[in-house]
Amino acid sequence: MSIQESIRIVPKGDANTPIALVELDLVGEKVNKLSSPVMARLREVVTELANSNYKAAVLISRKQGIFVAGADIEEIKSLKTREQFKPLLDEAHKILNSIEDMKIPVIAAINGACLGGGCELVLACDYRIATDDPSTKIGLPETKLGIIPGFGGCVRLPRVIGLQASLDIILNGKSVPAAKAQKMGLVDKVTSAKGLEETALRFAQELIAKGGGKRQKHFKAHGLMNSVLEGPAKFVVFSQARKTVMKFTGGHYPAPLKAIDVISTTYGMSNREKALNIEMEGFCDVAVTDVSKHLIDVFFLMESVKKKTGVSSDAKPHKVRRIGVLGAGTMGGGIAFVAADKGIEARMKDITPKALQLGLDHARALWKKQLDRKRINIFQFGQKNNMVTTSLDYTGFNECDVVVEAIVEDMKIKQKVIGETAAACRPDCIIATNTSSLSVTEMAKGHPHPENFVGMHFFNPVDKMPLVEVIRGEKTSDEAVATIYDLAKKMGKLPIVTKDGPGFVVNRLLVPYMIEAAWILQDGMAIEKVDALYKKQFGMPMGPFALMDEVGLDVGIKVSKIFHETLGDRIMIPEVMNKLKESGRLGKKGKKGFYLYDEKGKPQGVDQSIYAELGLPAPSNKLSDKEVIERGIFPMVNEAALALIEERIVETPDEVDLAMITGTGFPPFRGGLLRYADSVGTTKIADELEILATKYGQRFKPSTPLRNMAKTNRTFY
Repeated sequence: MSIQESIRIVPKGDANTPIALVELDLVGEKVNKLSSPVMARLREVVTELANSNYKAAVLISRKQGIFVAGADIEEIKSLKTREQFKPLLDEAHKILNSIEDMKIPVIAAINGACLGGGCELVLACDYRIATDDPSTKIGLPETKLGIIPGFGGCVRLPRVIGLQASLDIILNGKSVPAAKAQKMGLVDKVTSAKGLEETALRFAQELIAKGGGKRQKHFKAHGLMNSVLEGPAKFVVFSQARKTVMKFTGGHYPAPLKAIDVISTTYGMSNREKALNIEMEGFCDVAVTDVSKHLIDVFFLMESVKKKTGVSSDAKPHKVRRIGVLGAGTMGGGIAFVAADKGIEARMKDITPKALQLGLDHARALWKKQLDRKRINIFQFGQKNNMVTTSLDYTGFNECDVVVEAIVEDMKIKQKVIGETAAACRPDCIIATNTSSLSVTEMAKGHPHPENFVGMHFFNPVDKMPLVEVIRGEKTSDEAVATIYDLAKKMGKLPIVTKDGPGFVVNRLLVPYMIEAAWILQDGMAIEKVDALYKKQFGMPMGPFALMDEVGLDVGIKVSKIFHETLGDRIMIPEVMNKLKESGRLGKKGKKGFYLYDEKGKPQGVDQSIYAELGLPAPSNKLSDKEVIERGIFPMVNEAALALIEERIVETPDEVDLAMITGTGFPPFRGGLLRYADSVGTTKIADELEILATKYGQRFKPSTPLRNMAKTNRTFY
């Protein structure tokens, strides 16, 4: 089969109204994507249409749930220079211009994902008809890959839907469902998936009957305020957009800022070729950056999970239609929510009606947000809520395929409850613990069949955090791992498999970072300065003190002591943490930690009384920015070298980086902890750790695997 069959013309209509149905069906691929060979074939099809007697053309996909997923990201990743990008962009512009300039009306019939280059393709069409199927999403996610729309999206989208709506989509990398797309003028009609082809062909016949059907593509603002903002005062829109981007990215991501530059320069420009050339130059500016390459690496990291099973054998996952959840607090309610939201029945068990109600209320509140934002309708709201049931005993647990335990972090209690649960469930039921720090192997001693016991560590808040750590105990079977790995994916999560060990992956690397922040505080640095350095300069989503408040200071102190007992000199507890425990501060949940919080949990600034309460003098801020950042980040690299190379907690550096990005928010623009380490150099990191060990003690001593790497400046990747 050749590329010719990936885009084919099927004659429709009759002798008086001949219509070309252009079918997109990329041979040998699950999705349609705009690679160079596909674009070359598209050029042939457009030329054929231009020289034909057809009076209208309809573009439609034959892929299930996909129109066009975008450009070929593998191809983008392989290109390194402006000189490599420009010919491809120039060719794409010529092809899409020829579609836009075609003398007959071109209608895009959209079902499924219509993203990136796919969206830019339909923007060159005269009309767009989309289905109300949940899979239908139209948008431009390029900025999430560190690039900007390069096939004309920066030029055409503002002309189709206006300046403000297009900036919202492009700068945030958004996609919108058909109904919202129709409301903003991106789509002309919405129909059912089954009726799409018929609707599009009938629409084409109507256009022909009216005498041609080409349309004016330029956006016209409605209302006085919109007319002002889209015209004389558009500089206000661009200024506000730039401020918003800087607030949320700290300037670490050049693509959104470049998009603003391109759109502000080309908006209203009558010379299409000149506008597209400006977009092409802007695309090349950001496509060659390390940030773009790192973000594309992260994209492939996340995509790779879809193809994995979590095991190296051919073990198959059990089918999971219903899960049990032990513990119905915020965590249990969150787990029940993410399961039921994806069509998996969830039955929560707890020991009091009040606790069960707390879990139900939490799940209901999350669906209420979806309802308020019109992501679901009132019927779906009721349907999803009905997927969660509760019980004060084990009634119904004999029908569960998986049970997730999310009770108090106490080994003896967990072992007892796991034994009770196993007795109430089918012999083949997989029981998973949501523990964040306790040994899965030790806990499995409470299960009569430890091969059916595994860890499934969710991160809080469950509905937002994408990572799930699947922890393999010493006796955990491949079937159990594969089942939980597959279940996590069905819940919309990104799972990684780890061996049992202190803190698994994320907490193993994160705890040294948080403890070191306490040492830095004890050494005279101001809380707000340290947090600002990590957030604004390094790019973490929040500083270590804000993170400790979020986790809960009582939890952080307890876990730190467990890690000290397990890891010895690598985890030393500063005196300030003992005093912090005595202070009774709990962090955000208690409205008082390093920061003060209002009733809604919004931070109100650092509590300046904390220094005196912890027996510290006023901050002197004597440490350099470089030292503060390296004292927090380099120990994580040191610990990662041990966990990855010596202990094989995970198998690849990819898994470490995926865990740190999705579990802690480690800056994606840096590519992950170990890609960042490679960019700095293992020799440099080991040398700096030696200096810090001389100044501050053995906790900084480079690990053996890191020292071995440093000798020849080997990298993790």
